[in-house]
Amino acid sequence: MSRWLAFDSSTDVLSIGLAVDGHVALRTLPGGAQASATLIPQVMALLAEAGLTLAQLDAIAFGRGPGSFTGLRTACAVAQGLAFGADRPVLPVDTLLAVAETAREQLQRGGQVAGPCRVLAVLDARMDEVYSATWFWDGAQWSADTPLQVCAPQDLPAPAPGTWLAGNAAAVYAGRLPTGVPTLQALPEAAALLRLAPRLWAQGLAVPAEQAMPLYVRDKVAQTTAEREAVRTAGPLPRAEGA
Repeated sequence: MSRWLAFDSSTDVLSIGLAVDGHVALRTLPGGAQASATLIPQVMALLAEAGLTLAQLDAIAFGRGPGSFTGLRTACAVAQGLAFGADRPVLPVDTLLAVAETAREQLQRGGQVAGPCRVLAVLDARMDEVYSATWFWDGAQWSADTPLQVCAPQDLPAPAPGTWLAGNAAAVYAGRLPTGVPTLQALPEAAALLRLAPRLWAQGLAVPAEQAMPLYVRDKVAQTTAEREAVRTAGPLPRAEGA
């Protein structure tokens, strides 16, 4: 028997899920500033529908980042508060790993991948930058192929042949990402966190509530008015050859 609660508010989409003994219930709602007002009521509604209390959960999984500064603070604060009150551990999950898992499930469901695969997960970091990391699925588990980084879209290195690019950056930075790479729209969905939770739990990655901390990869979280105007005036940067 396993009972996991999961949520992610690192992007403009709020994703919430509850897995109870193999049965999964999911909710997708607007994220951003609205997430802080809707996350707890939606979580409690899901639990009520399942006839569960927080204390009956194995753990609470949440997207720890990278992602929206406000969204990560919301997820961490809610995970901490719920876990403290119910004396439950938390499972911090890298959002780029969740993106890779969302992509893998899409590819497997569509018959495009049946075994190992490599995913370059890329999320819009705003400020004309992207978060990225490459993950490899060996058919049973994920491992990091390249470290997490934040950079301009055109500075992403060309991925290895056979790699899929997944995330939400392609819609924003079309023409500035590596070319010749098959691309998927994918987000760090709660469904992905729920699939990852059992293995993360088995690896001993659950931590006490007070350790529900965001993963930041840069200190600066917003551009000044002058910087935004400079980017707007300059227009899209040319894409480096072979990048």
